[in-house]
Amino acid sequence: MGKKKETISLIDTFSEFNELKNIDKATLISALEESFRNVISKTSGTDENYDIIINPDKGDLEIWRNRTIVEDEELEDPNLEITLSEALKIDPDFEVGEEVTDEVQLEHFGRRTILNLRQTLASKILELEKDNLYNKYKEKVGEIVSGEVYQVWKKELLLLDDEHNELILPKTEQIPSDFFRKGEHARAVVARVENKNNNPRIILSRISPVFLERLFEQEIPEIADGLITIKGIARIPGERAKVAVEAYDDRIDPVGACVGMKGFRIHGIVRELRNENIDVINYTNNTTLFIQRALSPARINSITVKEEEHHAEVFLNPEEVSLAIGKGGANIKLASMLTGYNIEVFRDIDEVDEEDIYLDEFRDEIDGWVIDQLKKIGCSTAKNVLATSREKLIKEADLEETTVDEVLAVLRYEFDDEEEDAETETETDVETDADAETDADVDTDTNAETETDTETDTDADAETDAETETDGDADADADAENPTLPEKH
Repeated sequence: MGKKKETISLIDTFSEFNELKNIDKATLISALEESFRNVISKTSGTDENYDIIINPDKGDLEIWRNRTIVEDEELEDPNLEITLSEALKIDPDFEVGEEVTDEVQLEHFGRRTILNLRQTLASKILELEKDNLYNKYKEKVGEIVSGEVYQVWKKELLLLDDEHNELILPKTEQIPSDFFRKGEHARAVVARVENKNNNPRIILSRISPVFLERLFEQEIPEIADGLITIKGIARIPGERAKVAVEAYDDRIDPVGACVGMKGFRIHGIVRELRNENIDVINYTNNTTLFIQRALSPARINSITVKEEEHHAEVFLNPEEVSLAIGKGGANIKLASMLTGYNIEVFRDIDEVDEEDIYLDEFRDEIDGWVIDQLKKIGCSTAKNVLATSREKLIKEADLEETTVDEVLAVLRYEFDDEEEDAETETETDVETDADAETDADVDTDTNAETETDTETDTDADAETDAETETDGDADADADAENPTLPEKH
């Protein structure tokens, strides 16, 4: 009686696995049959002559053994052969060479064998469950799943789905401002499924661009229906994102459909992404126009595109540069990610400062990658860099403090030398002017003296002439007063 109860208990265990682990019947029957055949092989040496019939729904289990009838004195293997005398007890019509099929009761294997069978079966079912879980989520890679937060750890979260399968959300795959408590529900996209030592590990992500794309598909019916296509996504999780969309029907405004009335449609996505700013732009095959739209809200003056190098030079008014770069360089970084082009920003200035120097001329003293980082934030000349605050250079160009200090020192030294040269030239000019003035003064004094002497001599001559004239007049007057008398003879 105890043996029968053991058999029923074993069958109940099969049904329990079938209900809890959600394994299909065919897989379960195959696992059961394989487990029984392993036990039979260990006890009898082979399982080739056994037929196993299993009905997991009703709990029926039958094991039938096929043996060949031989003469009593020729019996060699009792597992494969049966003597004629024993076969006649089953059916008197049996003859030598025929096959006899008899049922083998489960208790025939013994209690210890049955316990081993249960353990083997449990292990087999567990493997099937892991394989089933791996295959299930392997097909869900790139899809959004929801789970309840079961455990909060320092480096990851443990979530349970509706079937109590374990899902992992690492800290590195969470939005920086994410905060979850035990019992809350979280949504994420299946990033990848790992299978190490037949132990599946489902990794979720909330920072993947695919997560944003799936949210758009869920919230915007036109995208789900295929009327609007997402052509590209660039994200800085928790801060800002840019999405390029295109409509195949000219009557549909793709940007308006994604944003919705007063932003109603996109607000749900923004809340899910912890208030991440989302820019939706129209996609176009025109590279120049696409780059211009990607850099919005900045207004572009002109763009030079190098298709082979995937490089673009953008020229803007000085007041538009900060808008094109964005906070922490986010706008230009996202535009580069979205368009696939390395974008450099330049100030479009009408009057060129002849004393300014392009940063490329300092490549002998400053590393090339440092110059490239400075160009990305719109600093293409030495004076641009010097006019930008040290803190802004460190933060937006993503440079270390020591690197920024070295760059500033090199540039300041260059302009200090130019100022010293300018001062030297100025002093030389001043001395030259002073000497010229001195010579001019000397010449002026000499000329003045010469003219003075000449005038003095002229005056003296004039006075002499005047005196001479005076004397002549006096003599004439004297002659008039005293007329000469004729001499007497």
